[in-house]
Amino acid sequence: MFAPALFADTKPVAHLATGDVPWPVVAAVAAAVVGFGILMLVVKRYKRCPSNRVLVVYGKTGGGNAAKCVHGGAAFVYPLIQDYAYLSLDPIQIEVPLKGALSIENIRVNVPSVFTVAIGTDPEVMQNAAIRLLGLDTGAIKQQAGDIIFGQLRQVIASMRIEEINRDRDKFLENIQKSLEMELKKIGLVLINVNITDITDESGYIEAIGRKAAAVAIQQAKIDVAEQEKKGQIGIAEAEREKDIAVANATKLREIGTREATREQAIKVAQLDKDRTVGEQTAKLEQEALVKEAQRLQAIRVAELDRDQKIGEQQAVFEREARIAEADRDKRVRLAEANARAVGGESAAQADVATAHATLAVRKAEAYQLAETKKREAEAAVLEAQNRAMAKAALADAERIEAEKRAALEAPAKAEKAKMIVDAEAAAERTKLEAQAEAATIFARLEAEARGQYEILAKKGEGLKKVIEACGGAQPAFQLLMLEHLDALAAASAQAISNIKFDKIVVWEGGGSGDTSKTAGFLQDMARVMPPMLQVMKDVGGVEMPEYFAKLIGDAPAAKEPPATNGKPV
Repeated sequence: MFAPALFADTKPVAHLATGDVPWPVVAAVAAAVVGFGILMLVVKRYKRCPSNRVLVVYGKTGGGNAAKCVHGGAAFVYPLIQDYAYLSLDPIQIEVPLKGALSIENIRVNVPSVFTVAIGTDPEVMQNAAIRLLGLDTGAIKQQAGDIIFGQLRQVIASMRIEEINRDRDKFLENIQKSLEMELKKIGLVLINVNITDITDESGYIEAIGRKAAAVAIQQAKIDVAEQEKKGQIGIAEAEREKDIAVANATKLREIGTREATREQAIKVAQLDKDRTVGEQTAKLEQEALVKEAQRLQAIRVAELDRDQKIGEQQAVFEREARIAEADRDKRVRLAEANARAVGGESAAQADVATAHATLAVRKAEAYQLAETKKREAEAAVLEAQNRAMAKAALADAERIEAEKRAALEAPAKAEKAKMIVDAEAAAERTKLEAQAEAATIFARLEAEARGQYEILAKKGEGLKKVIEACGGAQPAFQLLMLEHLDALAAASAQAISNIKFDKIVVWEGGGSGDTSKTAGFLQDMARVMPPMLQVMKDVGGVEMPEYFAKLIGDAPAAKEPPATNGKPV
């Protein structure tokens, strides 16, 4: 029974083991392999960009850009049509040992500096860096940036004066940044920092400016120190004067207050002594009156007690006799004993009562006396304290009023005095500054004029030296210069007599004294003057006059002969 069933179940299994694998399984495995390959390709081609780099995807990127730049993100790089590279964002330091750059004043300046640049992260800057710097090492980037920095730095120095470069470093750096940023941006770099190590020049101009500034600063510091010492001495003197015045016023007020307090104290002590004496006498009289009143009351009370005691005793005796008389019979002894005990107890009780009343009266009198005395002493002490407080309050009120009046009078005076001192110091300082400024102006003007005169005289001396060398000596040079100025001297002489009009010259000869006429004397004088004058012209100016002047000189002594009359020669 069981064999057919067994064989029936095992046949399909044998068929599956010996037959082919179904195609759906193969398709699933192939799809899984393909999917895994695609996944690995996607994972491999999906590139992440670190924060210190820029991912540049180049190839067919689309959008009209030569490359796609990614910073701080990721991008998928398509195989075959795209590839990628990285640009480092690390800062690059470029040392620029600039020497001999011409400033606007044509003075050569040495400006060694260190520039720190890096690739920018703006989209436009990253595009420029991807186009111009991709694939270059750090040395090549330094070379390109250094050339740009050299040129722009020279351009900035050429547009500024040395004093501006040395004094206003912020403006110098700002001009450098403005000039460099646009140029560096073109190759994809940004300027991070500029460090100017030193600024020197070949002519020593900057050092001279420093010495001048130091001298001016030292001079100004000395002036400030002298001014502060002057103010300090003035302030010390004012403080000493005010201290002396305040001490004198305080001493005066202290002496016045002491004397017033001593006087008030003496008056108050005398008043208190008087009140104390009157109080003591009054208390003594009241005490004596109270003592006498207490003694009188005590005597009256004792008499009354004695009287009552006697009456009681008599009544007791009477009652006892009556009782004894009434108890004559068998109770006489007992009644007598009882009456005796009763009388003794009553007497003792009455005596105790009388003693207690007397003691109470005495203690009441003493307590009243002590209470009245303490009351009067307390009232006197209270009155004394009130009077002292009123005196102190009056003295404090007087001091307060005096202080208020003194403050009201002294405050405007002190304010006016301080204002006058400040105004005087300000006027003195203004006058001093104006005088210093005027002196500096005059000194600068005179120094400039002296420098100009010195230059003129120096150039004139050099010119005269060359003239002397050219003429072969000082005397010929002097004569040449005199000849050059002869026309000016003649023009000046002609100008001096140009306004004098000579229509004609009339000589009146009225004869002379002795044998010589006035005309002859004039000619003789002119003849005597001409030789030395002509000699001077020859010696000084090198001018030699014509021969007829020499003949005139030779004939001049003939004028000394006496004139002839009546056919004799004149």
